[in-house]
Amino acid sequence: MTTQVLNDLAVEIDGTGEALLCIHGLGGSSNNWTPLLPVLGGFRCIRPDLPGSARSPLPQDGKALSIERYVDAMVQLLSALDVGSVHVMAHSMGTIVAQHLALRCPGSVKSLVLFGPLAAPPDAARPNIAARANAARGGVAAMQEIADAIVKGATGTPTKEQQPAVLALVRESVMRQSPEGYAQSCAALADAQSAALERLDVPTLLVTGDQDGVAPPHNVRAMQERIAGSRVVVLDGCGHWTTFEQPQRCAREIEAFYAALR
Repeated sequence: MTTQVLNDLAVEIDGTGEALLCIHGLGGSSNNWTPLLPVLGGFRCIRPDLPGSARSPLPQDGKALSIERYVDAMVQLLSALDVGSVHVMAHSMGTIVAQHLALRCPGSVKSLVLFGPLAAPPDAARPNIAARANAARGGVAAMQEIADAIVKGATGTPTKEQQPAVLALVRESVMRQSPEGYAQSCAALADAQSAALERLDVPTLLVTGDQDGVAPPHNVRAMQERIAGSRVVVLDGCGHWTTFEQPQRCAREIEAFYAALR
């Protein structure tokens, strides 16, 4: 694995083949995709830490993060790497970024694989996400409380009962975010608006868990109805952290998806 710093983003780039851009979600990092790397050997995997997340600092201009700024960062990253066309894989908040990216760059995004996908946060959830942004600014102790709440509320029952290492991984992923970076990421998600999903015209796979309260199956199926030709997979006994909770099942689904494209 090779980490580079491009446009102030920490980026891991592995493998050769068609480019695959992997966009993590809120509280995530390039490590969201580590469990899937064994089945992605046919791709040049580009795995950035989003601005303000994990090892990537907040933008130096002092302007707040937003979905638009995330999309800008991905466009600039692909340009710096001289990538003309790309498959995109994303998780949670990253799926919103991916949808907007596909519409911003028609013809350049070749497919979408979206784990725990969101079109946008439900209106009822926006105040809670904004409140989490304010809480995060309380510092490291506050980040621990947020991480513990996420472990409790966003993982499936089988994960809680049988996979303590996954719980520790989710907790660590959130706790290692900088408080201000995480706060701004929360604010960006709270303000996120849906892309025009009806205009997406690339092969799209939507994967969620039957116990995912962030991207519940009925919401994901509503997204499927808006994206022509898309397909939904619902993982039994899985919460929101799909690639951590059920990596083998996720791997099988993406293997089949990419095989069908070739």
